Amino acid sequence: MASKPEEAEVVKPPAKSKKMLIIIVGVVLLLVLVGGGVFFYISKQRAAAAAALEEEGAQPAHAPAAHAGAKAPPVYLPMENMVVNLADAGGERVAQVGITLEVQDTKAADSVKAYMPTIRSGVLMLLSQRTAEDLLSAEGKQKLIDDILRETSLPFGGAEESAAAGQQAKSKKKAQYPVVGVLFSSLIVQ
Repeated sequence: MASKPEEAEVVKPPAKSKKMLIIIVGVVLLLVLVGGGVFFYISKQRAAAAAALEEEGAQPAHAPAAHAGAKAPPVYLPMENMVVNLADAGGERVAQVGITLEVQDTKAADSVKAYMPTIRSGVLMLLSQRTAEDLLSAEGKQKLIDDILRETSLPFGGAEESAAAGQQAKSKKKAQYPVVGVLFSSLIVQ
């Protein structure tokens, strides 16, 4: 009888539990690898889509809110009010115009300030070619804004465009040149 307790101590643990442990560890590792691969694939797809949107100039739909909040506020550069004789018959009509330029950022504002005498002279020349009727109509005001935008791009390498290419170049101008908008702060025609 003494031999039976010794046999009980020598009994080997079952091989099934060891095999089961190896299978479970293998399955967990396989799931981790597959999950990592899927995550890597999806992140690559999102990065490629974001790069494609960025090339087109669009904002990605899944852009983080912190990135959108990081956008700098607009920078405005007011010009001195201008009084100019208009191109009406008789030469008796004048306009007093206040213009504020919207620029990309503070660095762009410094660049525009350096060329302000040239820009102001060009804007005065544009205004002196207008009639009272041009300045009083909405279409005339919009054309003046477009012409001022073009005029402000000249010191920075902007050139006259043909009428056919003008519409396509407008969107490129805003991205290329420091002045991105023209606002009227006052417009009085007498």
